[in-house]
Formats: sequence, C-alpha cells, structure tokens
Amino acid sequence: MTDELTRLANGVLWPGFLGTQAPSWLTEELQNGLAGVVYFAQNMGPDVAALSAELRAANPRVLIGVDEEGGSVTRLEAGSGSTLPGAAQLGVLNDLAATRATGAELARRVAAAGANVVLAPVADVNTDPRNPVIGVRAFGSDTEQVSAHVVASVEGIQGGGIAACVKHFPGHGDTHLDSHHALPSIDLTPAEIERDHLPPFRAAIAAGVDSIMTAHIVVPAWGEQPATLNADVLGMLRRDGFEGVIITDALDMAAIRESVGIGGGAAQALIAGVDLICIGNPTNPGPAMLPDQDERDFHAARDGILAALRDGSLSRERLEEAVARVARLGEKLAAAEVAQSEPLDAAEIVARALSVQGALPAASASALSVIDARTRSTLAVDSAAAYVGETLAEGGFRVRVDTTEVSPEETSAAIAEAVRVASERDLQVIALVDRLHSSAAQRDLVAQVALAASDAVVVNVGLASAQTELPLPLLDVRAASRIGAAVARERLIGAS
Repeated sequence: MTDELTRLANGVLWPGFLGTQAPSWLTEELQNGLAGVVYFAQNMGPDVAALSAELRAANPRVLIGVDEEGGSVTRLEAGSGSTLPGAAQLGVLNDLAATRATGAELARRVAAAGANVVLAPVADVNTDPRNPVIGVRAFGSDTEQVSAHVVASVEGIQGGGIAACVKHFPGHGDTHLDSHHALPSIDLTPAEIERDHLPPFRAAIAAGVDSIMTAHIVVPAWGEQPATLNADVLGMLRRDGFEGVIITDALDMAAIRESVGIGGGAAQALIAGVDLICIGNPTNPGPAMLPDQDERDFHAARDGILAALRDGSLSRERLEEAVARVARLGEKLAAAEVAQSEPLDAAEIVARALSVQGALPAASASALSVIDARTRSTLAVDSAAAYVGETLAEGGFRVRVDTTEVSPEETSAAIAEAVRVASERDLQVIALVDRLHSSAAQRDLVAQVALAASDAVVVNVGLASAQTELPLPLLDVRAASRIGAAVARERLIGAS
C-alpha cells in the first residue's frame, strides 16, 4: 500500500533538479510515476534535447516544463538573453497576429528542447505600476487587450503541439510585493477582481488552454489563505468550466516556504483543488543551497502529501483525481504532433514596439557609452543581466551602477567616467534604466546625466510611463532582452 501511495503522490509532483544531466534519483522516480520536471536556466546544457529524451525514456508521459516567456524572462537563452518579443512589446504593438506568431515560435523552441509545457503566457493585468514581479511580463493594464493577447498566445503555443500554462490566477497584477520574497495581499473588492483581473483567465479557458498556474497571493475578501491553497478561489476555475490541469506556482517561494513549508504547501494545495505541484528551482537558496537541495525539496513535498493521506486531511479520491488530470495531459502531449511554425521576424516586431518621447539626436557616433543603472535581478526576472547592457554598448563602453546599492558619490563617478570615455571616443551617452515610473533614484540619475551630457538619451527597458517628464529624449524598449537591446542600439546608431 505504501508503494502504491508513493507512486500516486509522484503523479502530481513537478520538481526542478540540479545540473545539466538527469540525477539518478530523478530517473528512478520518473520510472515510478513522477509526473515530470521543470527546466530552469541551470539545466540548459549543450544538448538539452538529449536530456529530454532520457527523461521521456524513463516516463513516456513525462511533462517537461520550461519557464519561457520571451522578453525579460528566458531559460532557454538565459546565458545570452531572449531573442523573442516580450508581452509588453506585443501589447503596445497590439497586433494579435504578431502575438500568435510569437507563441508559435515559442512552442517551436520549447519543442526543439524536447519539452512540452511552456509556462506562459502571463495573463495578469498589470494595474499597479509599482509591481516588482510582473511589469513588462504582462501584455498591459487594459483587461480587454490583455484577454485578446492571452488568447492569441495560447492559440500560437498550443497550435504548435505544446501545452500553454496561463498565469498567475486569480491575477498578480495589482500588487507591489514579490511573492518570491513575501506574501502579497490584493486589497480589491470581489467585484473589482471580477471586472479587471479574471477575464483573461476566462478567455484562456474558453480558448481551451491546457493548464493554469496559481498565484501565491491573498485576497482578504476571499479568506486568509493564498490562492494556491484556497479551495474557494481555485473552485472558480472549475465553475468557469476549466477541466485542465491546475498547477501551483513554485512552492519554494517565500510566500509558501516561510509559512506552511513545501510539504504543507503541497498537501494543502492538493486539498484546495490543485492537480500538479511545481516544487521550484533548487538553486534559489543561493549560497545556502545544499548539494542535494533538489532531492531534499522533492522529498519534502512528497512527504507532506503522504502525511496528509495518513491523517485523512487529503483524501485518496482527491489525489487520484489530480493524478488522472495530469496523466491525461501527458497522454495528449505524447500523442501530439509538433507543428512547424513560419519563420518569425522577431526584430521587426520589437522595432515596431519601440516608442520615443522627445527627439533623438542625429546619429554621429558609431557606438554607445552606456550607464547601466537598472535595478538588481529578481528570482523571476533576470532584469539586470549583463547581456542587455553589453549588447547595447557593443563596440563602445559600459559602466554598471545600481542606484539602490551604491553611494551618490559612486553614481556621480560612474556618470563622469561614461561621459569622459564618450568624449574621448566620440560615443553617444546612454542612461539605461528600468524603473523610471517608480524609482526616484533612477530619475535623479537621469537628471545628473543630462547635466553632464546634454545630448544623452535614456533607454528604458521597464514599464513605459507617459507621466514621466525627463530632461532627455526617451526610448522605451519594454523588455530587458538581448533582442530589445540590439534593436534599440540599431535605432540609436541609425537615428536621424
């Protein structure tokens, strides 16, 4: 009986793992019914397709997920930066055909890696510009527009034979806290949530989306538990006709790990109606990560499920229901034919999404001197990745200065150095920022740059804000990506 229950529990678990090769514990658990794995950046080795084939040999119905959104969030191109448009770029362009084509290309790339579930698109409506975890990952702040682009993205992804996973239900767009580090509370009325935040998820359900990811957020009007653990909140999905797989956001995020723990979170999520437990990225503890952190986290989740079965808080029937849903998706994807998408001109899409406030100076420099003042990366978004500044400054100069971590004197010195090099080498001075709309420090830096180099340009890879008045021309890119930086550089070098 214990072995039977262990196999059942395996059928709802979706762990991450360390390294670019499958550890022995992982292949053994896959042979014993483990639902699958989620790939993160540290799993992207020289032949990820061969790794996927090995996992599929251990379990033909394996679900291999990738947290790949394009724009500011990439795992497949974590080392060099995404070459796909991001949601905010697609949203401002508002070309549904471009969004659908981007989804199809995303599916093609995920399939080429041997994976079959893409953790995208983001269905959150970013109504709070202070939002530290969504921002440019969303298609925008207009509910109707977000809904339309979510549907187009789902159609593109699933038309390619890959499962889409819209996230983060019931909407992570109206928060100024990051659930990777805290437990956000959404102080909206049920009517406001119904009106502004649920429609994109309902549109995705109507479009036949295969899976939906929960958010670790509390809506006080619906109880004290985060949505991931709240049966009333998750029940909305079933009442709206969703018959697919409900997936948790990663349980190693602080909102769960530091409250009920990974084991308690796994059990409570299943009790609430979740079908698949995303355990998380074992590298997230950083220096505190243990050599066997992946296996420890996996066992913590499974032990929590088995303990709940033993004490009766989790019924076997509920677990079997979840296992069946996950298995059906695995069977569907195993039988799916991966479609070939038309070639995507991603640079053309990104270029059309650029917008300018003010007049760019006439191009006279062959390269740029970049003052990279972006905020530090988060667990979800590698927003401060060097590839953005390096791509923008190719052939020129770059100095990194995070205004939240250095003294005003160090900021002034960095600006002076960039201006000095620009003068010596005839470079265009650029202030690279990402939180103009919410960071007084970044706006102050722009003001200092303007005093030091009156012909400088601001390049913003974060949310655009029409209310931000600057003393310099502004180029809004709307993604911290390699392709966004490359297109912006071309625009600046070729500006007229």
